[in-house]
Amino acid sequence: MPRPTTPATPAIPATPTAPVSPATPSARIAAELRRRIESGELRPGDRVPSTRAITAEWGVAMATATKVLTALRKAGLVRAVRGIGTVVADHPDRPDRSGRPRPRAAPIAVPPAHPPRTDAELTHERVVSAAVAIADERGLAAVSMRQIAAELGVAAMSLYRHVPGKEDLLAAMADRAFAELPVASHGRVGWRARLETSARLQWGMYRRHPWLAQVMSMTRPLPTVRGMAHVEWAMAEFTGLPPRVMMHIAVTMLNYVRGTAVNIAAEFEAERATGISSEEWMQAQDETMDLILRSGNFPMYAAALNEPGLELDLDSLFDFGLDRLLNGIALLVPPTERAPTE
Repeated sequence: MPRPTTPATPAIPATPTAPVSPATPSARIAAELRRRIESGELRPGDRVPSTRAITAEWGVAMATATKVLTALRKAGLVRAVRGIGTVVADHPDRPDRSGRPRPRAAPIAVPPAHPPRTDAELTHERVVSAAVAIADERGLAAVSMRQIAAELGVAAMSLYRHVPGKEDLLAAMADRAFAELPVASHGRVGWRARLETSARLQWGMYRRHPWLAQVMSMTRPLPTVRGMAHVEWAMAEFTGLPPRVMMHIAVTMLNYVRGTAVNIAAEFEAERATGISSEEWMQAQDETMDLILRSGNFPMYAAALNEPGLELDLDSLFDFGLDRLLNGIALLVPPTERAPTE
């Protein structure tokens, strides 16, 4: 007689496991931005949302937005670029803007050492160009006769036949920078347009050469023929003003641009020394600033920092101050010489 079989116990269906999402708001936002980067929605070189854009899009605090960018930066997905912001970092496995994969970089070949140059190949222009290149890359403190000689492959003592000393070298470097300022040699555009053009050309010059603000001085000015020619051009359409007033206007304009540009030099040196950009530094302060503003003791700061589209950087400060300065100078110009819009 067959034995009765025990019915098999039905299997208990497994409970579907819900997708596990990151626990914190900063992790969830970082995961979303990572998805955009890895999917190609954000490509190498594209700007990623700033801390303020993150607070606006996801409704989180500034401290949370800072954690998001910090996490992406630690993962090697983004990097800070001076004057632009945080952008997607280059990666050989991610597509470029055309959609093609980026080729892997070839190993960098070390070029053979240049044979020493003879003294006959040295010129004043070569020495000054080498000094400017060193200052642009490593800052003014890196400029020395020994370093210039090493760059040119000559003996340090041979440089002194072309540049008598450090002060002469600095003057030549400043003069070379002013040579980069293209100004019209003729034509009347009005005194205000000339002063503004001059100031903006100088601002661009300081942007290209951050070290230059350390060289320029209002109390011990270096003799730079090209700099003097530039100022002479800027003042050419003033008439009817005493020479002493015109000189004060010229020096005030120079001092305003140089005084603002000192911050460019300071930022260049700070970033070179620490490897931390101004944007990264500001992001690191966001949590502390958020705590201070939540105290309610600084309503003006809170209102300004929460205003959409607020841009407060060296360029906006330069533009704002330049316009106010020109408005003040306009009061010195005789009414008969003012343009209709002044």
